[in-house]
Amino acid sequence: MTSALRPPQLVVETREIEHVDDLLTYASADEPLAWLRRGDGIVGIGVVGGYERGPHSASAPDAAALPTPADAWRQIAASAEIDDPLGLPGTGLVAFGTLVFDERSTGTSRLIVPQAVVGRHHGRSWVTRIRFTSAELQERPVEPTPYGPYWSATLGPGTLNPAGYQAAVRQAVDAIVRGELEKVVLARDLVGTIPAGADLRRLVRALADDYPDTWTFAVDGLIGASPETLVTASRGVVTARVLAGTIPRGTDAHDDTAASTSLAHSGKDLDEHRYAVQSVLETLRPHVRHLRADPEPFTLKLPNLWHLATDVAGDLADHASALDLVAALHPTAAVAGTPRNTALDLIRTLEPFDRRRYAGPVGWVDGDGNGEWAIALRCAQIGAEPARRHATYSDTIPVVAHAGAGIVAQSNPETELLETRVKFRPIVDALA
Repeated sequence: MTSALRPPQLVVETREIEHVDDLLTYASADEPLAWLRRGDGIVGIGVVGGYERGPHSASAPDAAALPTPADAWRQIAASAEIDDPLGLPGTGLVAFGTLVFDERSTGTSRLIVPQAVVGRHHGRSWVTRIRFTSAELQERPVEPTPYGPYWSATLGPGTLNPAGYQAAVRQAVDAIVRGELEKVVLARDLVGTIPAGADLRRLVRALADDYPDTWTFAVDGLIGASPETLVTASRGVVTARVLAGTIPRGTDAHDDTAASTSLAHSGKDLDEHRYAVQSVLETLRPHVRHLRADPEPFTLKLPNLWHLATDVAGDLADHASALDLVAALHPTAAVAGTPRNTALDLIRTLEPFDRRRYAGPVGWVDGDGNGEWAIALRCAQIGAEPARRHATYSDTIPVVAHAGAGIVAQSNPETELLETRVKFRPIVDALA
């Protein structure tokens, strides 16, 4: 891993292989790199290099000279020798990425270039090998490995317990009523442990099986299944899916239909959703032409809840990469609030913890700047940092999960608390 201005010189070779049934079996058990949806996607093996920026980077004397993730990636990609006859999403040079929610976070943003990538897209499978130009050509075996034993985590209240969360919601509503801002997204946390040596692919597999239509990801200890696309850039086409406004699924077909209808006509949720859509449209306009969005949100059905959703699409009007668009969009009103800076200040005041990578961008980018990026929701952060994940002095590894809700003037603290409980369900069930 490097944050230097001089990028590594890489040689990249992609070749088609026989059909791969389960991509996850190729990933590392303790440090999986994966991006999956409906069985397709990519997994990474090993690490060649990449980019990182942590809290110490921001305070360094030459911090202003450090490249952004987008600039660093352009330098790495420009110097790489890429042999990719397939030209499919995820072939050629690829980096997996996870970025912090708040630039003041104590967490670290990373782009990880693996030694090998195994992928699958619409029935075709491949392997990509990546090495330094100066390195001898030694093909590392790329073979599946069986899953380890099942395991379960212990989880309990975090720094912001249910009563504290409701108090924070009341303070947020007061600030909105005073006219300080229009919306803020407040999260709470659960903390716990998992057994040392646990096969983390079990967690990824549980999420991918239960929520196949989400982006299931594992990058640098951040594992989750997000329904919200931050941005996708593919050969000049830019798309995004905005989610804001939530209600639990009904207990039977009649109740479920009533829940969906209630959400679609909820003034509070429609207001919350409108702020999120406007945030994305205003940010994309300088980079995208023929920008279009659904005139009205639709209700998106997930196994545990309904969301209000709006799809956004357009054609790239400049040379922005997926990482440039990520930097422009994040944080959206869907995970921060409106106005953005005022909402961030209130989040820092009312949330007694560092979100680190929760609600930050997670995804992948290729050598041409294409990529798929989601917002890191329905996720858990395993270990504080890689060094702690590999600690040998303990038989457990720390884990923290977060869930949030959008607060507007009409918000009710009990209802918002219930929403966080519903949003916790995917990751809590998978950890159990």
